[in-house]
Amino acid sequence: MSAVTTSEKTVDRPLPPRAPYILETRDLVRHFAADGSLFGDKAVVRAVDGVTLGVRRGETLSIVGESGCGKSTLARLLVRLIKPTSGGILYQGRDISALSEREMRALRRDLQFVFQDPFSSLNPRMTVGAIIEEPMRVHRIGTRAERRRRVRELLARVGLRPEFADRYPHEFSGGQRQRIGIARALASGPTVLIGDEPVSALDVSIQAQVINLLEDLKEEFDLTLILIAHDLAVIRHMSDRVAVMYLGEIVELADTDALYDRPHHPYTQALMRAIPVPSPHARDMVAELTGDVPSPLAPPSGCRFHTRCPHATELCAQKKPHLEASGDNRFVACHHWRSVADSAAGLSEEPARPANAAHRLALYRAWTKKQGQNPATQSPTDQAPTVPSEE
Repeated sequence: MSAVTTSEKTVDRPLPPRAPYILETRDLVRHFAADGSLFGDKAVVRAVDGVTLGVRRGETLSIVGESGCGKSTLARLLVRLIKPTSGGILYQGRDISALSEREMRALRRDLQFVFQDPFSSLNPRMTVGAIIEEPMRVHRIGTRAERRRRVRELLARVGLRPEFADRYPHEFSGGQRQRIGIARALASGPTVLIGDEPVSALDVSIQAQVINLLEDLKEEFDLTLILIAHDLAVIRHMSDRVAVMYLGEIVELADTDALYDRPHHPYTQALMRAIPVPSPHARDMVAELTGDVPSPLAPPSGCRFHTRCPHATELCAQKKPHLEASGDNRFVACHHWRSVADSAAGLSEEPARPANAAHRLALYRAWTKKQGQNPATQSPTDQAPTVPSEE
């Protein structure tokens, strides 16, 4: 751990114990001005509030949390779709947080984004081929003939017919549109791909196919993958590490297997209890959420989770916990994490194992096949472009 001194406070943050980060944030802050406030006082929404986080080359990092916790804002900050209020964003060691839009345009060849909503993220006036070709045209990649050939290759790679290049987005189902969005993101040859809940708007059977596709593409194109999600059951099967966000802050960060076997933060336990998780002990955890999520306009003092936490004490309301090491490559922001971790000691019958996303994904694919779902990138329900599936 290292102490980082700012103009306002001194905070602790984890140092990377393994390979250096390819993309990272340092005390990143993004506040939005509120539309109105009482008595004319200026108010801000603290969407992202002091986040320090990094992802290593070739890694899959998932960022999870409830709606409104700031994870989508963080994703947009990582590719500089929005500017930070303060703090740093480093890509391959270079601070990109203050770069001009012109300077960022060149970097976005390496940093690409898959949006959550496949219905609004594609220009309805452009053909699918033009949509996928646009990043190559902007970054002056190849000749016109080479770009068109690449479009057809990418369509085939994401499980769509090359001749679909001449059709328009409204002719496709939601799952097919998301595949088009993924093909567009791959067109510039990125090193980092960020997916903002890329499957949450899709039917469950289609979700499995898109998840499998993303993992295959990660290996084939040597991608670093950052996934934003709220479904812990989905991201477990393809993540190397998981960061948990609450009210704009990271409250826990750990290797995936370690996090699921024994969560150290009560909010992580609550998320696992609320969402179906393939564990026979999930119901035994003692963390149930109480009350509503506080407003990011006026977050609670001390630990922001203390108003809903079953382990909260007077200390939690008075003193803000910072991320501290709680194990090998593991960090948690909780004053009482030791007793919280003990309450989840029976979560797994086996000891925590080193993260192995490939092994978990193979098990997940076997499960989807057993359930009668086709884990391949093509399926009859996701092929006919003129008959949208029920999503």
